[in-house]
Amino acid sequence: MPLPQKWNKSKRPPPGFDYIEPILEALENELRDKVKENNLTIRKNESLWPVHQINWQRSRYVYDMFYKYNKISRQVYQYCLDQKLIDAGLIAKWKKPGYERLCSTYVINPANYKFGTTSICRVPWKDRSQDQMDAKDPTTGCMGCASGKGNGPRNIFGNKYGQSLAAVQIARERRLEAKEQARKVQEEEQAQRKQNDGDEDDSDEEVDDEDDAAVAAAAKTDSDDAETDDEEDFGPAPQSGVWASNKKLENETLEYYDDDAETDDEEDGPMPEPLAKKAKIEE
Repeated sequence: MPLPQKWNKSKRPPPGFDYIEPILEALENELRDKVKENNLTIRKNESLWPVHQINWQRSRYVYDMFYKYNKISRQVYQYCLDQKLIDAGLIAKWKKPGYERLCSTYVINPANYKFGTTSICRVPWKDRSQDQMDAKDPTTGCMGCASGKGNGPRNIFGNKYGQSLAAVQIARERRLEAKEQARKVQEEEQAQRKQNDGDEDDSDEEVDDEDDAAVAAAAKTDSDDAETDDEEDFGPAPQSGVWASNKKLENETLEYYDDDAETDDEEDGPMPEPLAKKAKIEE
């Protein structure tokens, strides 16, 4: 739900207001819900506690964001004051010594209390009696907003409205930044690890390629040696299909082999006649 229209109709918010706008809208919605709640079961004064407490928490949030953490600009801070998003009178009191944790301007007005004094929440714990240690202001519900270490509780209201929303938001942002930084470092380490693994794989592949090249070169050398040995022992191999292309050479070769065969037969003498024919002649 956006902020009330009366806060935005005069002028547009300055740059940087969107940084604190979600928290202000959430507190505004919380205040509306508390005002609409049924208050029949609580005292009349207690029904006003959420109003004072949410007003304190909203003003403290913007005050810390500007003066303590420097997360918003002067223009944004002044815009919140001009649009009455925060309590200017309460913030002015926080700047004075002794009022750094004041819960409301109501508790320091002597006209609001008997005998012209202030609220019990302004009394430090060290000056209270044992029965007054758990006392709360009847109007704001403050347990103790006196300045100084040990003079009051850290959470002056003792509930969620007494928390410092600025500190919570800053701590959350720092935690997210730390996680994001750790994630980036982890991604860089993984990328470096993958790159190293890739370089090792490339070097292994290069070694394998060199080994394969060496084996191929050795095999080629062996084959060349085998061919050389064959040529030395038997001479060069004849061309395939010489006779198929030269018919005259084929005929001359066949005639040469036939002449050799006849010469061998003449040197050996005539062929002997068969035994059976010789025996018939003798008869």
